[in-house]
Amino acid sequence: MNDTTFLCSDEIRTLFSRRMSEMYREEVPLYGELLDVVADVNAQTMREPALLAHLRKNGELERIGVERHGAIRLGKPEELATIRRLFKVMGMAPVGYYDLSVAGVPVHSTAFRPVSDASLSSNPFRVFTSLLRLELIEDLALREEVQQILARRNIFTPRALALVERAETAGGLTAAEAEEFVAQALETFRWHSEATVSKATYDKLLAAHRLIADVACFKGPHINHLTPRTLDIDAAQIEMTRRGMSAKDVVEGPPQRKVPILLRQTSFRALQERVAFAGESASEAGTHTARFGEIEQRGVALTRKGRALYDALLSRVRDANGAGNAGADYQTRLHAAFQDFPDDLKAMREAGLGFFRYALTDKGRAAGHDELGAKSLEALVDGGWLSAEPITYEDFLPVSAAGIFQSNLGAGEQKSYAANSAQAVFEAALGATVQDEIALYEEAQERSLKEAAPFLAAR
Repeated sequence: MNDTTFLCSDEIRTLFSRRMSEMYREEVPLYGELLDVVADVNAQTMREPALLAHLRKNGELERIGVERHGAIRLGKPEELATIRRLFKVMGMAPVGYYDLSVAGVPVHSTAFRPVSDASLSSNPFRVFTSLLRLELIEDLALREEVQQILARRNIFTPRALALVERAETAGGLTAAEAEEFVAQALETFRWHSEATVSKATYDKLLAAHRLIADVACFKGPHINHLTPRTLDIDAAQIEMTRRGMSAKDVVEGPPQRKVPILLRQTSFRALQERVAFAGESASEAGTHTARFGEIEQRGVALTRKGRALYDALLSRVRDANGAGNAGADYQTRLHAAFQDFPDDLKAMREAGLGFFRYALTDKGRAAGHDELGAKSLEALVDGGWLSAEPITYEDFLPVSAAGIFQSNLGAGEQKSYAANSAQAVFEAALGATVQDEIALYEEAQERSLKEAAPFLAAR
């Protein structure tokens, strides 16, 4: 490779995610133990031949060990616009809009991730990125103070900004530039134990909402969790507890099923970390609670019809008696409600609830178009001419994300906000529109049909 050859964005993203994982492991040693838990559970789970065959056929086997998602919280629109440019260098685009204010968290969010099948297969690294909604701070004086605090900070190093601009103008980065870019970009995500405000100011923001203090009181948006993917989150939850980790009481998302759908998440409790406050003596040092360990299990991506059914069933459970996901009987209620959601790939496909990737089998390739063209999609799959592999869900769930946030912010953080979706405001700050995640799955399914059976796609 010569000095003028650009490193592809997939390689830069892989380099960044690897360095991020190394940094977080140094900062949060318990994260290393979490990786060990996931590796052990995944190795045990992959002894199931059918699962192993599915992972191999879907091109997911190689990505399981490197798969991560992180999360950051930004304070002002300029930070969001610049982080979009930074992630673009790594081949990551904003996908989905998530309004967490309706769940009592004063932010709205998107997920930066790769979008092409090839890039997802290479490394599906994602960063769930939230922007503080200052308009939800009812105390106008406090809102103004937070704005002033945020106005004084720059979360990006000058060299990181220069390398982003270099990538934009030159069309990429060389291997040497990419190494430097990753090192400089990591500074944005690094933990800083020195607050930028006094303890009195920190306590005041903490009283308004713990997340406001987390966003506004530090030099940058420290990565607050880095999440590996497990193939059996229930087994991982048990193993976390066995190893003495303070795991959440409830796994967020759908219940345990034969066919996993969407996303299930759990975590260990946030760490209490020592913090020094601006202008204060060492005796005035305190603690801050924000960073935690999370694991996830991903399942089938659902169609709009499937997602509507999922949302309705989840709401039925959470709204019952105002219980949310609290109570010892929550999992029982959840399982009971989801009896109305088919737990079988064939039934899900025939009901139009999930997305699938289609491909001609050896039998299908041996047949002529005239023979296949008269058959329906389901007949082709049932007859063995076409294979149908479920498409993995690559995105997030707002209720689950809020549940993870709240469980790690401490007691009493459930707030009520009058504001709802503000996607246009978010996209104005972002400087771009977010992509519709369900449309991406629709396109992936349609591409597979066009490649496998163009006569079907044309119907």
